[in-house]
Amino acid sequence: MAQQPSTVRPFRSLGAVSLGTAFLVALTGCTSSKTTTASGGSTITIGTTDQVTSLDPAGAWDAGSGTIESEVYATLLSVKNGATEVSPDLATGIGLTGPKEYTVTLRKGLKFANGHQLTSSDVKFSFDRTLKIADENGPSSLLYNLASVAAPTPTTVVFTLKSANDTLFPQVLSTAAGYVVDEQTFPADKILDDKAIVAAKPWNGPYGVRSYDKNSLVSFAENGSYGGQLGAPKTKNVQLKYYTDASNLKLDVQQGTVDAVYRTLTTADLDDLAKKKDIKVHTGSGNGIRYIVFDFQTQPYGTRTKSADKAKALAVRQAVADSVDRAQLAQQVYKNSYQPLYSSVPDGLTGATDSFKSLYGDKKGGPDKAAAAARLKAAKVTTPVTLNLQYNSDHYGSSSADEYALVKTQLEATGLFKVNLQSTEWTQYGKDRIKHLYPLYQLGWYADYLDADNYLSPFYSANSWVANDYDDPAVRELIKKEETETDAGKRTELLKQAQDKAAAQVPLLPLLQGSTAIVTRTDVSGVPDALTSAYTFRWAGLSKK
Repeated sequence: MAQQPSTVRPFRSLGAVSLGTAFLVALTGCTSSKTTTASGGSTITIGTTDQVTSLDPAGAWDAGSGTIESEVYATLLSVKNGATEVSPDLATGIGLTGPKEYTVTLRKGLKFANGHQLTSSDVKFSFDRTLKIADENGPSSLLYNLASVAAPTPTTVVFTLKSANDTLFPQVLSTAAGYVVDEQTFPADKILDDKAIVAAKPWNGPYGVRSYDKNSLVSFAENGSYGGQLGAPKTKNVQLKYYTDASNLKLDVQQGTVDAVYRTLTTADLDDLAKKKDIKVHTGSGNGIRYIVFDFQTQPYGTRTKSADKAKALAVRQAVADSVDRAQLAQQVYKNSYQPLYSSVPDGLTGATDSFKSLYGDKKGGPDKAAAAARLKAAKVTTPVTLNLQYNSDHYGSSSADEYALVKTQLEATGLFKVNLQSTEWTQYGKDRIKHLYPLYQLGWYADYLDADNYLSPFYSANSWVANDYDDPAVRELIKKEETETDAGKRTELLKQAQDKAAAQVPLLPLLQGSTAIVTRTDVSGVPDALTSAYTFRWAGLSKK
């Protein structure tokens, strides 16, 4: 049997990426819980355009699905609203009990809303299941260093890692890959349908789903069985209402039929709403990024095309990187609420390096038509090159249409490209992109935890979530090393090298980084101060005056 947590090792702070903070989190008491679900009291209505992919945590890793999942499922560790560091949620403590071993102690008496006991067996089942299913739209790639999970006692879980000194692992436990599910409800080897999940009531978060009309209207009520650190919600009942048109969402919040908006209104709409006396726009400095993905199979000269040519494919990617004008995108489309981004790692995080700025365009961040033309000519690429570029406006906001129309204009203005734009709704988009149906396509990213690694391993590791068929052993090795390097200076250098090597190959093209915005009526209180500290917007602290 593994020891109880005692050995203390350093870990990286979620916000500051500190390597000097002692890591041992523990609670002295256990929270008793009721098994009832609230149905009375006032209701807060939240509006969104962001659709759900799946309610099964193993099958979704997107903001739309995460908005619901973060309310109805709990993790061993989590980040409180307004906080920046992980602390115990379903757990009472966690610590290193060996170079490759983390031991977690669960709270006693935990239950799911359906009455089933929540024990270490459910925890082991949840992690084993996510790794076994390895859904391409799911979060399994976050568990890159997990070798095995053991449940020696009902309240003890032992995680054995592949590599020693992984100080990021506690943060991974707080992400979408760490949701604990009911082993009596979910199959071990496949994704469960949303309706079956709702019928089984396997909730262990602050809320449970009371009624479910997918991507139309979902009603939530307090889950009295939740025993974690977030406590009882201030508002017992919440509705999540879905919109296909952001202008209708804006109108409803103005008229008071919607109390809060989380994803996604245009910059112009946010500016206009901020002027209304009964509406508040809350913004936070952004860890979100927007970028274009090149599919290595189906892009021009990709491996599955009739004219497959590795050198020409690289030249096309690099020439596109030479041609985009990020500053113009930021200013014209987003009024500088987004800023130019020159790496997959956003500015402000330790290790962020502007690799694309020094490699492409005018080497100062701007475009350079001559540089793009020279690359294509040297590779003997016939111009104009046809680019089939896909984007999405219900998940990434209606401004995406303007953003990608401007990208098209920029690329075609060089005379080197002919761009065909297409848009697909998000629920289909996720299915199509992993089937390599989009040669070039839009994606965005919000951090699971605020560390440079979370902007590298999901994109460039062997089981990349991007799934664009890019795989470079040298980049993978650099990422593997930085994930367990405890010397801050050495780790920063490894992060820089990984970004430089990836940028030279352009598997994805970073465009912008920007802010988070939540809109509420002024009679709604409890919006977290640190909007960028969590992947999704939690409702438990909201209340109406």
